[in-house]
Amino acid sequence: QVQLVESGGGLVQAGDSLRLSCAASGRPASNYAMGWFRQAPGKERQWVASITWNGARTYYADSVKGRFTISRDNAKNTLYLQMNSLKPEDTAVYYCAAYGSLIPTTHPDYWGQGTQVTVSS
Repeated sequence: QVQLVESGGGLVQAGDSLRLSCAASGRPASNYAMGWFRQAPGKERQWVASITWNGARTYYADSVKGRFTISRDNAKNTLYLQMNSLKPEDTAVYYCAAYGSLIPTTHPDYWGQGTQVTVSS
């Protein structure tokens, strides 16, 4: 079992930056790939970014490529999402996820409870 707790969400203005964190427990973070997803009101949950178990490879949705950076610190069992140049359309609940493998697959096995990010125009 893996437990995930997100933090760092909040209300910001368009163009601002925000960094989300996700603290993992239960199994060492170096045992699995991780990712971030988001869900806006009235929309389906969508994938944002993923990272392999050792951070060697990262993957991004086109909508955030060049603005968001996913990273991890396995010594701290923590995943990060640095979000720059935020836009109102980035407003959503952001979820941390852990995969049951060393590289990201289609469906994560574990989810956090989510943290709200609101970007005002």
